[in-house]
Amino acid sequence: MVDQLNDKARQNALAELGQWIHDAERDAISRRFTFADFSEAFAFMTRVALLAEKADHHPEWSNVYNRVDIALTTHDAAGLSERDVAMAKAIEALLADR
Repeated sequence: MVDQLNDKARQNALAELGQWIHDAERDAISRRFTFADFSEAFAFMTRVALLAEKADHHPEWSNVYNRVDIALTTHDAAGLSERDVAMAKAIEALLADR
């Protein structure tokens, strides 16, 4: 089983993740990504999907035209876990490669 992050670990993770915000009600982290157009947004989602499948940790997300909203939480932990933080960092790395 995956453990939920404690308050200190959650604060440290958020400090490292910059633009990701904490949804206290769901104990999730989320971020909105904006791209030039739908094709760029969809290509980004495809790259995230490959990461998620490899990690067996899938985001909650939506796409409207050039915008992708992603939320990460670990249902098995009933909230934010290190798996979410690792996935957020992997997603951020995709953007650094652009």
